[in-house]
Amino acid sequence: MTVWRSVITGVGGYLPDRVMTNAEMARIVDTSDEWIVSRSGIRQRHIAADGEKTSDLALNAAQRALDSAGTSASEIDLIVLATATPDETFPATATTVQAALGITGFPAFDVQAVCTGFIYALATADNFVRAGQSKNALVIGAETFSRILDWEDRTTCVLFGDGAGAVVLSAAEATGTPQDRGILSTHLHADGTKHDMLYVDGGPSSTQTTGHLRMLGREVFRHAVTNLSAVVHEALSANDMTPNDIDWLVPHQANKRILDGTAKKLSLPAERVVVTVDRHGNTSAASVPLALAEAVQDGRIQKNHIVLMEAMGGGFTWGSCLARW
Repeated sequence: MTVWRSVITGVGGYLPDRVMTNAEMARIVDTSDEWIVSRSGIRQRHIAADGEKTSDLALNAAQRALDSAGTSASEIDLIVLATATPDETFPATATTVQAALGITGFPAFDVQAVCTGFIYALATADNFVRAGQSKNALVIGAETFSRILDWEDRTTCVLFGDGAGAVVLSAAEATGTPQDRGILSTHLHADGTKHDMLYVDGGPSSTQTTGHLRMLGREVFRHAVTNLSAVVHEALSANDMTPNDIDWLVPHQANKRILDGTAKKLSLPAERVVVTVDRHGNTSAASVPLALAEAVQDGRIQKNHIVLMEAMGGGFTWGSCLARW
């Protein structure tokens, strides 16, 4: 049986020029490099410049993904952009990127699932491709989380950074088996009863303000390791694979301890886990595509490698995507 698969043909990442080290953080709040590294593994993060918007970061990542794919903007027929920090309440930041690329007329919209946003966006675009409604989709994760941080709360402001990552998905005929190249399956979940563990205390219809990020770190950590290992096993089971079949785990870069805990539950060697959290911090929806772009560009991820992406974010939301490169 012939089916359509979404093959990742290009990747791109973009980080703002400004780097904020832990030493600089220690001048803002009562913290230290040792305190931050021991609890998160983070040593630095990138911060968007004044006037640099989420759409600016997204556009740079998108252009790099298009260049990587050898695809022109005119060939794109769908843009799905994952962000929890849009330029404006509306219109969608995706439409701003669409206009900046000089293309119009096709669907362009945002997806909001916080740190799981890129996985949700991939699943959405993949379903467009499978349904024959898209031939070349641009999927972006972009955030300026520095704009919603409480810079007096040392438990949260030290963890997050800004950035963007993007991929081009191109439709390809396939057999419908796990031997196909492209996205093999996606798996999405949410549990709204965990709202109070990770949220922003503002919004247009509640406070008419942007608000600040609030988090119960220990509870998030506990749920993250359990949910992420479960959704990874779900993806493997759906494709008759085991952890031994994974060439690369590309996880959401929230906390090095969460990455280590998930890898341990999967009995996965550390050298097969892509880690950028030490240099990027938690960039929410941008973290998976940023890590993916780095591992592709430095040659770690090669054709036919099995790549498993996973993430968990506020909501709670969590999900995974299994792909053959």
